[in-house]
Parts: sequence; structure tokens; C-alpha cells
Amino acid sequence: MRILFGAGELKNVAVEAKKLGSRACVVSYKELAFLQPLMDKIEGMLRQDGMEVFPFYEVEQNPEIKTVKRGVEFCRSNQVNLVIGVGGGSAMDAAKAIAAGIHYEGDLWNMVFSRHDNVQAVPPTTSLPTLMIPTLPATGSEMNNWAVVSNCELKEKSYIWSPCLYPKTSIIDPELTLTLPPLQTACAAADTISHVLEIYLNGEEDSDVQHYFQEGVMRTVIDNVGKVLDNPADISARAHLQWAATCGINGWASPGDAWTPIHQVGHVLTSRHRVQHGASLAILMPAWMQYMYSRRPAQYFRFARNVMQVSVEGKTQEEVILEGIAHFRAFLSDIKVPLTLREENITENDLQAIVDGVVKVSFGSDGMLKCNPPVSREDIMEVLKLAF
Repeated sequence: MRILFGAGELKNVAVEAKKLGSRACVVSYKELAFLQPLMDKIEGMLRQDGMEVFPFYEVEQNPEIKTVKRGVEFCRSNQVNLVIGVGGGSAMDAAKAIAAGIHYEGDLWNMVFSRHDNVQAVPPTTSLPTLMIPTLPATGSEMNNWAVVSNCELKEKSYIWSPCLYPKTSIIDPELTLTLPPLQTACAAADTISHVLEIYLNGEEDSDVQHYFQEGVMRTVIDNVGKVLDNPADISARAHLQWAATCGINGWASPGDAWTPIHQVGHVLTSRHRVQHGASLAILMPAWMQYMYSRRPAQYFRFARNVMQVSVEGKTQEEVILEGIAHFRAFLSDIKVPLTLREENITENDLQAIVDGVVKVSFGSDGMLKCNPPVSREDIMEVLKLAF
């Protein structure tokens, strides 16, 4: 795939799009809000260069499979030959799913790996070419081969994986993040950190290159998100956040067993309670760390020392670990993301249904959630209690 990165790269959108097709479906949100001027600009540049443009601005936060189906029908009826996704992960994931769904036979939900213990998904094998234009430094959908979609009727949220989902081209222009509200910027930072933190804490232990890479992504976010919140016009800090988000989940940081168990819980918070994705991870990460650190103390010690920069002199391993978790929680508090389930109007009576939802979608046939070490339903409940 082709990546164009840097401030001002949007100017190349028409040139790059014409290499891929002539009839473009542009996919973005139902509620464009601050993105409307950008969408008008992109449409204008494409049309000025002779392309036919078919806007599909119907995507909701956490895109629904029914919206993907409407998008597929829209593209088929207009005989498009290119799909352009503009926005955050929801818009880009919907664009990928629509592009893959155009030539897919059968129910589009069959593309989704919605049961980890009994995989019956039939992933797509072909897709229209896609061009991605991210406006949020978070999901990294602009440089990976999966998409996350939801099914409101089943109250489920899960993945489509396929090599055909790799975008052909992505234009990653940090200037497009300048209008992001503070909360979205902060939640995006939490999402980026989670993509590498989960693998760092729950994946392969003997993998120094990836661990140093993961630490670098986390430090980059921690060092720069405050600069952006203090000065939204800081394009250098925004560029660092954007590239960290892209690199954090394009596969470079993954040692081969990239389990993301906190995401599996977060997806249920989203599908059942409409918790914003990054917010769900911000709530869960400190609770997960507080409950799980004794199972892999060496890695949590390393996190405290190398990422949260805790001084280790004169302290026990556990003291360093707990100080690292406290510093991380304080960082999340400083950027003003939610830190408790109560803030999202989730009650103690909701916890069992959340656990059941995680088990239903993400647990394996062995009755455990895959990570290192595996996690039980009882573990998930304890984490939720700590997050409450």
C-alpha cells in the first residue's frame, strides 16, 4: 500500500484517487459537524479533476452492519469503482466493509468473526480499491487489514479480517485533526496507547524489539497529547500523535500473538451501553492493570520504569509497579477521559450482562479469553468491579 504522510498532503487526494478509479463513493458520518468543510473540499477537488463523486454520509459511531448493507447497495446502484473513507475509525472501517461487501455473496454479517469459540465467518476475498483519509489519530485503520462493525440487533461488535481490506492508498495529514474537540483527542490517545499496551502486557514475553517499539508509541502519545490539548494548533505534536496511532496497530508492534483482551471487554461496553470506544479503554486499562499485575510482574515493572518513568531506586518491585499504575491513571485523569463505569451510567446490575457478552463473542472453546496468561469470566468480573 501507499502512504502519504505530512501536513498538507490532502492536496494530492485527486491525483491519488484517479490512480485507483473514476467513480468514487466517499464514505463519512451521518452527522458531519466540524467535518463538513473538509468534505466539501474533498468533493470539490475530486470533481475538479474529472472524477464522479457519490457521497455516502450515513455512518454512525461504531458502524452498524445495516449501514454497511445500505452502503453496498448505494455503491452497486451507482457502479462505483473506488471507495474513499474520511473520518475516524468508524468511517474508515465502514468504507472497508462496504468496499469488500460489493462482491460478497450472502449475508454481510457472515464476514464478521463474531464468535471466537466457533469461527464460522467467511471473510471477503476481494474488495474495491480503497483510499483512506483519517481525521482522528486513533484506530490506525488507514494501514491495516481489518474493520470493526456492530450489530445492534444482536448487541455485538466484532471484526472482519482479510488481506483484501488493506487500503491501496492512505493520505495521513495531521492538519485534518486540527478541529478535533478535546475529548475526542484525549479518547483517541487512550485508544492508541491501548493498541500497544494490551499486547505489551498480555502477549509474547521474549520480544524485545516489539516491546521497545510499543514503549516508544506509548511515550510518544504521553509526551504529545498534553501539548495538543494545551495548544490545539501545535501541528508538530499532532503529527507525532497521528504517526503513533498509525504505527501502533499496523502490525509493526505485534510479535505474532497480538491478543487485545481489554478491547474485547470494551467492545461490549460499546455494543450494550454505547460507551465511546476510546473512553471504554480509558476506563478499563487501569482496572485491568491493578487486577492483573501479579501475573506478569516483570512486564509491569518494565512498564513503570520505561513508560511511566518511575524511579526504581530503593523500592521493591511491587512498589514500582503500583506507582507506575498510579502514574498512568493520573495521566488519564489529566487528559480528562472517563475513568469509571459510573461516569457512563453503568450500574452494578449491568456487570453480569457485560461479562456474558464478552464470553459470548470473545471467549474460546476452552472457556477462556485468549491472552498471556488466559483470562476467565471471573477475572473479567473482578476487572469490571475495579472499574466501577
